[in-house]
Amino acid sequence: MSFISGKYLPRRTFLRGIGTTVALPFLDAMVPAGRSGAAVLAAADTTRLVCIEEVHGLPGCNDWGADRHLFAPATVGQDFELVEDNPLKSLEPFRDHLTIISNTDVRMAEAFAPPEIGGDHFRSSAVFLTQSHPKQTQGSDLFVGTSLDQLYARQFGQSTPHPSMQFCIENLDQAGGCTYNYSCAYTDSISWVSPSDPLPMIRDPRVAFDMLFGAGGTPEERAERRATRRSILDWILTDVAEVRNELGAVDRRRMDRYLDNVREVERRIQLVERHNDGAEPRELPDAPPGVPDSFSEHMQLMFDLQVLAMETDMTRVISFKTGRDAQNRVFPESGTNRPFHPASHHGNNERRIMDFNTICRYRVGQLPYFLERLQNTVEGEASLLDKTAIIWGSPMADGNIHNHRRCPLVLLGGANGHLTGNLHLRASDGTPMANAMLALMQSLGLELDGFGDSSGTFSLSTPTPSETA
Repeated sequence: MSFISGKYLPRRTFLRGIGTTVALPFLDAMVPAGRSGAAVLAAADTTRLVCIEEVHGLPGCNDWGADRHLFAPATVGQDFELVEDNPLKSLEPFRDHLTIISNTDVRMAEAFAPPEIGGDHFRSSAVFLTQSHPKQTQGSDLFVGTSLDQLYARQFGQSTPHPSMQFCIENLDQAGGCTYNYSCAYTDSISWVSPSDPLPMIRDPRVAFDMLFGAGGTPEERAERRATRRSILDWILTDVAEVRNELGAVDRRRMDRYLDNVREVERRIQLVERHNDGAEPRELPDAPPGVPDSFSEHMQLMFDLQVLAMETDMTRVISFKTGRDAQNRVFPESGTNRPFHPASHHGNNERRIMDFNTICRYRVGQLPYFLERLQNTVEGEASLLDKTAIIWGSPMADGNIHNHRRCPLVLLGGANGHLTGNLHLRASDGTPMANAMLALMQSLGLELDGFGDSSGTFSLSTPTPSETA
């Protein structure tokens, strides 16, 4: 084949058909001998970064919930226990890849002046990955900060087809101004390529799928391929057969498993589109046909697409916004029909706090699907879970009063050995969340002296006995 050189496959090997371009995962055949092989292996071991924002905080970040350890465990260090009602309980099977950081503040999301009071929902998301205070404006003169995912992409993502990818679940395309004189741009994105430039986020799985696999050919060719409702893999059968003939048995199995996963994700997107194109009323009537009405199904599709994007090295940096502040969506699969935003305003009523906790347990409970997919995706000698750093957190702590002290922050994955896992770390009072983010970025090789409102770095290693007392 034209793209095979010498006795190995280039890392950037693509299978092409009408309106189709399919990248391959990392294969043993992509490692040449000598220095070139070492360089290929080093590139494959670049730590992936995934940043996931939760909105409205967690019930464990108010006084009553904290006393019952609904977020921060009672014990610091490795011997912590997650109580049954803790939303993080679903992460117990991945304990060795779990680092809980409690008691950090996101003060940049607070009101700095009287006109900003009450606008917490409409600046929080912009603060999460920038840890900077947004300028209050509904005009084009936006200003907040450069987000850490984009800082990481500048240094480690430039050699990939997509230096970074941005995903979301809720409708984020509202133009103009939001409440309290804040532009909706602050609410609609967590990724800022510069202090004044937010990046758009992809909600529709079909759009994300086509970005990864449907970029080849003309728009007419892509439309023709989709109109046939055939799989993209049907258009590259010749290339697939020729590549398989060049591979060893292990690589063939790896490639077949990867192509099966691509086909399965595509099949699920097609099923969603067919269902939503029908006459039945939708729970999300304004959503594109490719967006499932089910929150769980939508989350799983987006997670699957993220795994495929990282497995093929189409990108190494992902941000994922799983909610929109002040949304009133109902999650019947959670076990309660209380709308999300009203449920977060529980008025410190114990029964209503636990009702909100039910929703939070459901939402956090989507993460194990992603972690399992990463764990089952092997690249070289390690899984993608071992090679990925995942930041999960919220710039809001107690949604009932919109405060930003004692916010939830969790790190997942192995980050190529930079995260040890099985650890609960409690920050001293007044510690900025930016300190923990700065420490992680520095450990991953990002050259930063400071970040946001950081006052130093927060150690991500096992605390000494004196620190756990």
